[in-house]
Amino acid sequence: MAGLRHTLDRLHPLFAKGGRYERFYALYEMVDTFLYSPADTTRAAPHVRDGIDLKRVMIYVWLATFPCIFMACWNTGFQANLAMGQMGVSTVDNWRQLPLQLMGVSHDPQSFWDNFVLGFWYFAPLYFVTFVVGGLWEALFAAVRNHEINEGFFATSILYTLTLPPALPLWQAALGISFGIVVGKEVFGGTGKNFLNPALTGRAFLFFAFPAYMSGDSVWTALDGWSAATPLGLGATDGMSAITSQITWWDAFAGDIQGSIGSTSTLAILLGAAFLLYTRVASWRIMAGCVGGLVAVTLLFNLIGSESNLMFAMPWYWHLVIGGFAFGAVFMATDPVSAAMTNTGRLIYGGLIGVMTGLVRVINPAFPEGIMLAILFGNIFAPLIDYFVVQANVRRRQKRLASRRAGSPETAGQDTVAAE
Repeated sequence: MAGLRHTLDRLHPLFAKGGRYERFYALYEMVDTFLYSPADTTRAAPHVRDGIDLKRVMIYVWLATFPCIFMACWNTGFQANLAMGQMGVSTVDNWRQLPLQLMGVSHDPQSFWDNFVLGFWYFAPLYFVTFVVGGLWEALFAAVRNHEINEGFFATSILYTLTLPPALPLWQAALGISFGIVVGKEVFGGTGKNFLNPALTGRAFLFFAFPAYMSGDSVWTALDGWSAATPLGLGATDGMSAITSQITWWDAFAGDIQGSIGSTSTLAILLGAAFLLYTRVASWRIMAGCVGGLVAVTLLFNLIGSESNLMFAMPWYWHLVIGGFAFGAVFMATDPVSAAMTNTGRLIYGGLIGVMTGLVRVINPAFPEGIMLAILFGNIFAPLIDYFVVQANVRRRQKRLASRRAGSPETAGQDTVAAE
């Protein structure tokens, strides 16, 4: 590692101001700070000092998605091989069949290796295109603004990829991440200034621009001609009996069901959530608010009941494990830039997302899944939530101060204790 450090130091003058490659300093800085902590850290008071910076935070989010990536590869291949067996198809009708043959991989749904490798060849191109296109946009804006490249696109690119259908055309994936990075982030000033989650902004663009590739019954299994609804789709049309006749609650929790490429397994998502909470990257208040809001509105719907809308009868513990709720609550809603900043605001923000998810899922038949719209809705209201939380705190402090000046011994004592 000392040799690598020496090489980077030797190259630094070429990219520094006045150097031959000055305009590419953002790329040099990206590699340098990815491998090593920045040397220009603040060390004196009154600034807050910490061993972690924004780059490390984003890399932690990226690492936390590894269980979901693992499940994305396995479950994508499992669903495809299962469907191929039922349709009597023995080969994949696209370029992926060539590497599968070279690797000696067959299409046995009972084989872990066969499922994982097939799923990998669907996941890897999507992620590669997303990463390269998103990285190019980040580098371009950093070079024009003479800013550093932030590793935020590590998190954005993987989160965006994991929310896509497995067989989405690669050019659409590139178009979506371009919209998310440029319109959802860079036009507002870049990292730290975007009020919408860039990954969800890109997915929302694809959802409305290319609905035939992002919703319906034929996009969730990587096999042409195969049609099967997701559990939420089944619940909206035929109720809970249709869901339980095909899958168990454990199937939904483990993730061997149809859905977006990396967001079907609540178990894998919880492993990532544990890592994010241990490293204090994500807020438990937002996650708890999301769960509490969804459970509360679901119990209310169960109590009201409906003969025409079968989603009213879906129990809360099913809502938590199907669709993209768990993935959104853990990885998307907790985005530190677009979420609420205050502790009380985070609970309210999470609760709002949970309630909106339940409302969209149950009330609106056009959108069986609601977490994406709910989080974008929460992003818009996050600054307003923080404003009212701060103003409420200001009013409480003003009342305490007024009481102390009025000479109330009891209130003055409480204020002293609170100040301590």
